[in-house]
Amino acid sequence: MALTQALTIGIDIGGTKVAAGVVDPEGNILDRLRRDTPTKDPKETEDAIADIVHDLESRHDVIAVGIGAAGFVDGTRSSVLFAPHLAWRHEPLRDAVERRLGLPVVVENDANAAAWSEWRFGGGQGESHLVCVTLGTGIGGAILNDGALQRGKFGIAGEFGHMQVVPGGHRCECGNRGCWEQYASGNALTREARELALSGSPVAHNLLRAAGGDPRQINGPMVTELAKDGDPVAVELLEEVGRWLGIGLANLAAALDPGTFVIGGGVSDAGELLLAPAREAFKRTLTGRGFRPEARIVRAVLGPEAGMVGAADLAREEATWLRRVRVKTTAVTAKTAAARSTRLERAARKSAARRTGMRTAASEADLHHADVNGDPDA
Repeated sequence: MALTQALTIGIDIGGTKVAAGVVDPEGNILDRLRRDTPTKDPKETEDAIADIVHDLESRHDVIAVGIGAAGFVDGTRSSVLFAPHLAWRHEPLRDAVERRLGLPVVVENDANAAAWSEWRFGGGQGESHLVCVTLGTGIGGAILNDGALQRGKFGIAGEFGHMQVVPGGHRCECGNRGCWEQYASGNALTREARELALSGSPVAHNLLRAAGGDPRQINGPMVTELAKDGDPVAVELLEEVGRWLGIGLANLAAALDPGTFVIGGGVSDAGELLLAPAREAFKRTLTGRGFRPEARIVRAVLGPEAGMVGAADLAREEATWLRRVRVKTTAVTAKTAAARSTRLERAARKSAARRTGMRTAASEADLHHADVNGDPDA
């Protein structure tokens, strides 16, 4: 069977879970497992990865493993430089896991993996210039041009959430103030809803009731569900996040000029409650508005399993490429060996011819010597 038709395992590692699945070449998940993420010890995380792969391997014939990691992955796709919710600091994850599994391993940023899957199987199919933005606890993202992920010089491209959009604004976990993800993420939605409830405003009645009277229990999915049910305050909160989303997308359009933005992550579950105000803000903020084509803004299709599917598909790409390199190297080596053998044979024939010529010349010289000196044996 061709490697392009083989099964691979995709692993999505977040702050709380290790989710893995066996994925076919069409992006279908045939089998899946989940484990809790050990956040304190890199070795324990490797153990969890190896355990979940061995479990899936016992039921499926797989050729490679792709790991989507929530953190900075270096340009060689081998080490996790930094992961905010895990204990990885310059962790050589690929080599460590390959030694444990005996299979080719690809390590990729989780947003890159999700974007790849949306381009291959989801909302970005057929788009030559794609930007994917994931709205979760923070904001991640990825860039694809002509079917190639743009990872940047150091492998860290796509950290859109830390563009500063409000100088001196809300403090961000990265250490700066005013980052985009402080205004257009799940954390931003939750913060604004809790502040409204804590203010004692009567308009927050439904929020408080859904949270059992405790503002600290309010979260993004709760706000989204209330908005879907028509609660005007929840709708307003989502619209505000959507407006900030549109402003950030206009900034990205000025820099990257994509044809399509695919919006994923948990906050995108709000659908048009989020995307409609995002499109309006995008149109109002876009540089050169009215005189340039506008990118489409669409919702991601594959949902929370996009990272898993993308990591598996990237692993298949890598395994296929490695196979081609090996076959080519073997062919070149065989050709080189054959050429060397031919050269050696030619050299041997030339050497033999020289030796034959030397013997012939020597025999003629002996005959000449005998004739000159009257040798009776001549």
